[in-house]
Amino acid sequence: MNYTLLYIRDISEAASTIPCRETLRGKKIFITGANGLICSAIVDMLMTINDEDHAGISIFIATRNMSKTIQRFGKRCEREDITLVNYDATQPFHADIKPDYIIHGASAADPKAIMEHPTATIKSNIQGLSILLDIATKQNSRLLYISSSEIYGIKEGGEPLSENDYGYIDILNPRSCYPSAKRTAETICVSYTKEYATDTVIVRPGHIYGPTMTDSDSRASSQFPRDLIAGKDIVMKSEGLQQRSYCYVADCASAILSVLIKGEKGEAYNISNKNSIVSIRQMAEYFAQAAHKQVVFSTASKSEKVSFNMMSNSSLTSSKIESLGWRALTDMPTGAEHTLNILRNSQ
Repeated sequence: MNYTLLYIRDISEAASTIPCRETLRGKKIFITGANGLICSAIVDMLMTINDEDHAGISIFIATRNMSKTIQRFGKRCEREDITLVNYDATQPFHADIKPDYIIHGASAADPKAIMEHPTATIKSNIQGLSILLDIATKQNSRLLYISSSEIYGIKEGGEPLSENDYGYIDILNPRSCYPSAKRTAETICVSYTKEYATDTVIVRPGHIYGPTMTDSDSRASSQFPRDLIAGKDIVMKSEGLQQRSYCYVADCASAILSVLIKGEKGEAYNISNKNSIVSIRQMAEYFAQAAHKQVVFSTASKSEKVSFNMMSNSSLTSSKIESLGWRALTDMPTGAEHTLNILRNSQ
């Protein structure tokens, strides 16, 4: 990734909203999923905090694909505060490090990959988490689990969902492998907390977007800007009336670090920008307007339809995480513009 001045500024400004970030000084933080949309931005934010505060945070990037990690972070992999660690979420793992914090974000999230590999989707969520929880229990580390707004399932009504709102998930639909695995993983976390006093905390990001998306990410909020950068119009395969909580990736990273520091043990926190609760169609229009392109409509194929998130409303409340002192900075129109500008200048 090309670290443009705009991206660096977005990360720095979002990091300024983290309450008590001095708590991270001198800490060892082990991060899985760091090649992905969210956790790569967390790594960037931790490096920024080190640069700005001389915080001395040791960042351990757990990866099963070293070449992809080096491609993502470039020469930053050679920094003294970065250590690359061989890690596969589905395999036994032993590490000599004693992390103060573990951020577990390794999980299939791409709808196409979820439908093609539902079994692997479940295993990567459950097996990898259990191994890391054992490490957290033994080393007295805090583990933050990155879950998903999909755990809420289908629920009647259009009001934003709070952390205690749960709806229906069709467990005989293979597409449910993702939300079902996330629900199970959350229960495993709180079970470890109950039985072994393991320090766990959970975040439930809404629909996260931004320039750290991967090339293989087929989610609409990643595919739309990718098409625009290629000079294409946005093609929607539905009416796009579903309500979503969108959150710019820099804000999501600061939210996760805020919960890591101040979140209550055994609790879950939505990650949502209350100023960016819009429909998929509105999201598409914001991106199209920023690129001076059009939104056009087409019919989804059968294979595309089965991969869709079936929640008509996955908007989330943000009052619980805001009570920690966190706030989102970037609204949807600004986030769309910044995403496209950063991607253009990264080519």
